[in-house]
Amino acid sequence: MKLKLGIITIVVCLIASCNNTKKEKSFSKEIAIKENAVKFTYQEVAGIGKDSTYNRRDNSDIIKVNDTYHIWYSRMDSPVTAGYWATIWHATSTDEGHTWKEQSMALGLGAEGEFDNHSVFTPNILVRNGKYYMYYTGVKPTPGRKDKKFEGNSTTDITAIGLAVANSPDGPFVRVENNPVLEISKDSTDFDSFRIDDASLLVRDNKIALYYKGRQWGKSPAETKMSVAYANHPEGPFTKYDGYLLDESHEVLIWQKDGGVASLASINATINFAADGEHFSVLNDSLKNIPKAPGLYRPVLENGNPDTEIPGWGIAMKSSKGLTYLLRFEIK
Repeated sequence: MKLKLGIITIVVCLIASCNNTKKEKSFSKEIAIKENAVKFTYQEVAGIGKDSTYNRRDNSDIIKVNDTYHIWYSRMDSPVTAGYWATIWHATSTDEGHTWKEQSMALGLGAEGEFDNHSVFTPNILVRNGKYYMYYTGVKPTPGRKDKKFEGNSTTDITAIGLAVANSPDGPFVRVENNPVLEISKDSTDFDSFRIDDASLLVRDNKIALYYKGRQWGKSPAETKMSVAYANHPEGPFTKYDGYLLDESHEVLIWQKDGGVASLASINATINFAADGEHFSVLNDSLKNIPKAPGLYRPVLENGNPDTEIPGWGIAMKSSKGLTYLLRFEIK
């Protein structure tokens, strides 16, 4: 009888232990999910928000100079909402991006015949050695048109990434002599043989890493991919990584994380991570309500490029009822 009781006791203990283990595993899983959960919240902003006169979109990352935050973005006369008919404008904030004051045009169209003669858009910024480097996308009028208009077609209207430099965030920004600094591939089978756009910068191992999106000739915007090019100096020359890094990545947003690089891939709504900045794997695939064409406040872009964690807010775009405007978001 004692033996039987002993066996029963052992069995009961094993069952209890097993249940506790399951509970612990379940609890650990719940904690992990909570820790990995990412939530985006949005706030309307003054100054560069809803506006019936102008549409604004595709903003840069944000930097802080002394006590002032700076941002650059594409601006179009209403009712045009697409960045292929834009110039680049500059705004400032002193309250962490809740209220902005539009300052002036930061970069106008290029000279006739240049790659950026029709539109300049999707700017981004890097401060290095006391200079302000603005990377942007440029497009020229559709080749072959006598009226010099831009069609926005999917065969000949290629894009390139240009660069303009200033000694102050207020400008003036002057184009570099070797513009554009990054162009499409001449091999039609490459992922970036038709469009190249949306620069996002990082200083890594004392090299300039220019992350960008590319689209192959004949492909749709949904087939856009992300890659990177490297240079020893902000003005280049840049050498492209052989191939692409991330699929389904229409808008490029990167930031430093744990000594590596994290990126938001917009089409499949995932956060990805690469310890070496190149070989990405999915970190979070449960994102909802992600920001469109976002830019973060990233101190790493500022003068001296301090190794500072991102504070978790930025500016993104929103389209509603024929208007495209900017709003603030927070990552929690």
